Amino acid sequence: MQRQVLVYDGLQKCPYLEGKVARMPLFRQLRPLGWEAADERFASAERRVGRALYHTACPACRACQGIRIPVSSFVPTKSQRRVIARWPADGRVEIGPPTVTDEKVALFNLHKRSRGLAEPDDEPMDAASYLGWLAQSCFDTVEMRYRVGDRLVGVGVVDLGKVGASSVYFYFDPSPEVARLSPGVFSVLHEIEWCRRTGREHLYLGLYVEGCERLDYKADYAPHERLVDGAWRRFE
Repeated sequence: MQRQVLVYDGLQKCPYLEGKVARMPLFRQLRPLGWEAADERFASAERRVGRALYHTACPACRACQGIRIPVSSFVPTKSQRRVIARWPADGRVEIGPPTVTDEKVALFNLHKRSRGLAEPDDEPMDAASYLGWLAQSCFDTVEMRYRVGDRLVGVGVVDLGKVGASSVYFYFDPSPEVARLSPGVFSVLHEIEWCRRTGREHLYLGLYVEGCERLDYKADYAPHERLVDGAWRRFE
């Protein structure tokens, strides 16, 4: 029985390094993947978009490395501990299945515009696109909603395996009063702690690319492991 179908396998401009050409074959999954299969895909540094998975297979570059946090040995830095301490007393995290609401779509678009993540010709994401890109999944997926009081200040989407979890995407309110809380850092620390509480060994953070400023932050979580030449290598 066919389990996946190739939907794109062309060359494109590298989204991470200037002047590089990327190839990221994209496979639509024709059936849901269980926890064991998810762990295998995470360990191969495959990433999810909707119900499709992709990996890097670039013709002349091997800069992309999968990166994961070994939960049991992770130690937060002083700076990261200060982020935890700054989180408001009325802050909370709600966890449940991914859903689509006007509030989330508006916050996603605000984050993308304010953080300079939108291309000049990008149209704002609508509810259907949000559903297809983030909420629909071939994995067991949860949504973590970060609130301060009744205010939604961030949303994280996390795919689950039996012994690992993969952080898919996080977006947040870019207003100064929220940004000062370092919600991006807090979300990673929360996901690491949630993995610890649920008995998972690794939190996968996607790809690390040395020299790409918007991915550099991932190396701040230590120790971590990177997928180098097909083997996971520890970095202190």
